[in-house]
Amino acid sequence: MTRRHGYGLLAAIVALIVAASAALYGVLSSDDGAPEDSLAARHGRHGSVAPASTAVWVGAWAAAPAAGEPGTETTGTARRSVRNVVHTSVAGTSARITLSNLYGRSPLTIAHASVAVAAARGTGTDGTAAAATGTMRRLTFSGVPSVVVPPGGRVVSDAVRIAVPQDADVLVTTYSPTPSGPVTYHPRARQTSYVAQGDHTEDTTGTPYTERTPYWRYLTSLDLLSDQADGTVVVLGDSITDGITSTAGANHRWTDVLAQRLRAAVAADRDVPRYSVVNEGISGNEILTDGPGRPAANPSGLHRFSRDVLERTNAKAVVIDLGINDILRNRALPDPAKIVAGLRTLVRQAHARGLKVVGATLMPLGGHPGWTAAREAVRQQVNGAIRAGEVYDGVVDFDRALRDPYDPRRLREAYDSGDHLHPSDLGYRRMGEVFSLESLRRAVQRGV
Repeated sequence: MTRRHGYGLLAAIVALIVAASAALYGVLSSDDGAPEDSLAARHGRHGSVAPASTAVWVGAWAAAPAAGEPGTETTGTARRSVRNVVHTSVAGTSARITLSNLYGRSPLTIAHASVAVAAARGTGTDGTAAAATGTMRRLTFSGVPSVVVPPGGRVVSDAVRIAVPQDADVLVTTYSPTPSGPVTYHPRARQTSYVAQGDHTEDTTGTPYTERTPYWRYLTSLDLLSDQADGTVVVLGDSITDGITSTAGANHRWTDVLAQRLRAAVAADRDVPRYSVVNEGISGNEILTDGPGRPAANPSGLHRFSRDVLERTNAKAVVIDLGINDILRNRALPDPAKIVAGLRTLVRQAHARGLKVVGATLMPLGGHPGWTAAREAVRQQVNGAIRAGEVYDGVVDFDRALRDPYDPRRLREAYDSGDHLHPSDLGYRRMGEVFSLESLRRAVQRGV
């Protein structure tokens, strides 16, 4: 062999090694915000060279654990399969879940768990417990199908490959063979889930799931590996964020509208943040005061902020809509300065983690049984501080958007569910529509 031919063969071997290495490197994936596709560039949709599309872990759905379910103190969900139905804000190619035993007083044994895309998306209260063909996946925890969650603890499943569409219903099922309680739950789901007797974790027909429930049990988050989002926006709120008066099963909460608008804006190539949306509303929630019990049912915004916001997967921004229950639910007239100080504390915690904070003005409650002129004055003072830029990085003025122009102390009739506090479906849509998507863009935060 000549020296020239030897050099040629060596060059060919080196080129082959480089090409193989690049191909291997391109399919490696990592966790919590790291890119799945590391190729330097690819052609964009318009034919120009654009940065590579990267897949990152984001929150596709979440719900705050709110309390221990009454009547489950002794048996929990022993020998029953719980099929939670949740709705995604983005699409993804892999999934993982978080299960909570926060309010349990004994170890929670999960013998089997699964995730699947629902066969059909529910409308109104009519959903489905059946899985779409070929989507049922068994979940594992550290490589095994069973896990024991200690009292007060939580566990994250291993990731499993599954194609989850955006704006879809997902079925997350757990089976507990032994008694444990109370069951950690979220009572105001506005979504029908299902229960079956016995272990039907991987049943795809939905036939055994004859019991319907308005609760989410154990499940507190669904994360997806997605190339549709670069991060998660977390919404912290009370019953208005929880969507307590929205149509059940229809995904008409204002956060659902916000997620729809973000998806549409990204699809239209608008220059807006590419975020998923997760809803951390708890009905009756206050900024300053916990509910009863230990651990506290309905923990205050101050006490749950780290768990429900800062620990959410790939959180980039937070929206805060809290304060109305601090005004309504306390017998003594609340001090507006303390409410504002509580909100500023949340903002400082968010800034310490690099999160952008958008806050909402408190909406009218005139006509509600708890309304008084003195409480109205407190609401106006809190809103004054918010509008003056003394609390948040950005403001969404829900008060101005939904109030009656002829009586600003009340909700506009079309936006009122009838209780003079919570919006109608139209009111929730209005909230989602007036939210500035650009306000979620991250920026250097000022001190507060």
